[in-house]
Amino acid sequence: MRVLLLYPLFPKTFWSYEKILELVDRKVLLPPLGLVTVAAILPQEWEFKLVDRNIRPVTEAEWEWADVVIISAMIVQKKDFLAQIQEANRRGKRVAVGGPYPTALPHEAEEAGADYLILDEGEITLPMFVEAIQRGEQSGKFHANGEKPSVTDTPTPRYELLDLDAYDSMSVQFSRGCPFQCEFCDIIVLYGRKPRTKTPAQLLAELDYLYKLGWRRTVFMVDDNFIGNKRNVKLFMKELKVWQAEHKYPFVFNTEASVDLAQDPELMQMMVECNFNAVFLGIETPDEESLQLTKKFQNNRNSLSDAVETIARAGLRVMSGFIIGFDGEKAGAGDRIVRFVEKTAIPTALFGMLQALPDTALWHRLEKEGRLLRKDGNINQATLMNFIPTRPLEEMAREYIQAFWDLYDPERYLDRTYRHFLMLGAPVCKAPFKMPSWLDLRALSIVCWRQGVKRQTRWKFWHHLFSIIKRNPGVWDHYLTVCAHNEHFMEYRQIVRDQIEAQLAEYLAEEETRLRSQPAIVGAREREGLGARG
Repeated sequence: MRVLLLYPLFPKTFWSYEKILELVDRKVLLPPLGLVTVAAILPQEWEFKLVDRNIRPVTEAEWEWADVVIISAMIVQKKDFLAQIQEANRRGKRVAVGGPYPTALPHEAEEAGADYLILDEGEITLPMFVEAIQRGEQSGKFHANGEKPSVTDTPTPRYELLDLDAYDSMSVQFSRGCPFQCEFCDIIVLYGRKPRTKTPAQLLAELDYLYKLGWRRTVFMVDDNFIGNKRNVKLFMKELKVWQAEHKYPFVFNTEASVDLAQDPELMQMMVECNFNAVFLGIETPDEESLQLTKKFQNNRNSLSDAVETIARAGLRVMSGFIIGFDGEKAGAGDRIVRFVEKTAIPTALFGMLQALPDTALWHRLEKEGRLLRKDGNINQATLMNFIPTRPLEEMAREYIQAFWDLYDPERYLDRTYRHFLMLGAPVCKAPFKMPSWLDLRALSIVCWRQGVKRQTRWKFWHHLFSIIKRNPGVWDHYLTVCAHNEHFMEYRQIVRDQIEAQLAEYLAEEETRLRSQPAIVGAREREGLGARG
């Protein structure tokens, strides 16, 4: 069986980082970990080719070669996902789909022409698909029916199928699931509230494989909450620390975690000793009432600003997520988020309008209340919310546009990054000195030219850089990397402004048309009533 694994295009998003990736001649931030895991679970006598369409299109030879096409996607990839199903149909190829988007909205993949729907987690449903193929079945829908697999049986992903040079970071997964109950989150819907972890030996085998393939850059632990099972994480960290030292620290790690990480000094120290240097926190909002309403109780237990500082001082650069649009939110939420980000000096703040994602608790509540506008969800930062909020949508959209614009003002971004790195704990892992490549030097010179000579940021850029070198020299190269992110955000904030304003104008025009039509409808109904009485 010849299997073509396809990964659809992403639109431009907060994390697409095109301008930064261009500097180092890479195409994409992260690889499709799900597809290389699928390739490891399917029969190994099958043949596989993988095409990430964010790197290049599928060739005619690859289309011709394939017996079956397998496509995986997240909701944000919806447009190209559906287009690739139709393209495969046009060529007479059988199509199997899986991943978060088809699992959440299977009817959309079915309507587009998918033959096989491999839903839920593949460790359970991929063997069902294989059995159906072996029986000669031309279609099928495979569910796990609520069962969650043990990830200790998940094989090492087939990383060799990837074009490794095209990616800036590599992905590995230690756990699935999160113990919390945030109303808007689809992770607990997809993977449950009981975190399941791999064994330390299992994940070290994956790192060994990446090492043998020649990978020597950043590795992102894609767990939605890396510290969901703290006991198992600490057991893994003890062994990872030894592995990293023995291999002379070939990898720098990033991950995502809940803010209660700040309450565990031992775990933060272990992470830094394993060469973790950044963590993404789901802060969402500084408004305590909104956090309580959306059941993000873990963020109300301690001071959020203190948590950010504690984590940064431990040596982990903080990235964070923020949302505008919670029920009961008071006017000025956008400005309050900007003030919080400035106060805590978080350089990278992912910011979006709240979306009701399929099958979440928020989705079901809004559906019951008759407030869903569209039965889909989109986590792109340039999309209006898909439900009727409790305060005027126009007010929120304008707050959001202004807040995003202010957050990524080039000078404010540099100032925040500078203040964050002044308090960032210095790294404790000592990798051998490596001569910078020509690409690294080229990227450095471009950033220095643009931000230190060409633009109005020139004075701040050099002042802050020399101050970091003097006051916290251990982080200067990490600091410059985050300064380079300014290249992306300068462009992306304009994309957010343009697209939200266009959607808002369309929404307001529809509202005006609807309001204008109401008197005519009422008058017609009154005339009909008079006629009936006459």
